[in-house]
Amino acid sequence: MKKISVLFVCMGNICRSPTAHGVFEKLVEDTGLSQYIEVDSAGTHAYHVGNPPDPRAQKTALSRGVDLSQQRARQAEHSDFERFDYVIAMDQDNLNNLLAIAPENHREKLHLLLDFAPELEKREVPDPYFGGTRGFDKVFDLVSDASQALLTAIRRKHQL
Repeated sequence: MKKISVLFVCMGNICRSPTAHGVFEKLVEDTGLSQYIEVDSAGTHAYHVGNPPDPRAQKTALSRGVDLSQQRARQAEHSDFERFDYVIAMDQDNLNNLLAIAPENHREKLHLLLDFAPELEKREVPDPYFGGTRGFDKVFDLVSDASQALLTAIRRKHQL
């Protein structure tokens, strides 16, 4: 069976998408689905290519049992739409940026993360970059809840 692949995307790939990547990957591991699902993250801009996640994102994640230290920022590419089954944006701006590079036949792969958890009553994961640590806590909480809902949707669709 081909692995189901999930790509999380934010602007610079140092705050929100690496957090989602780490949270979702741990969730997949904890549920014993690593042989069926692969996870990655990217940014729509090249500001931080090659850099590790923001230290505040790493600290917040590590305090909750998720290690982001091995990740490195990269920019989303046209080829990602061929490789990934799900391309998950953190907010509408990044979704729009992805739509601009997505081949027409792969646009159905694009989603907003929080659309998987409508009970959260938000559509966008806010960018915590210019805020304090509370913003990173909020991002982690939103991403955690939505990741659980995303995994449920994937399991249901792919009968895992």
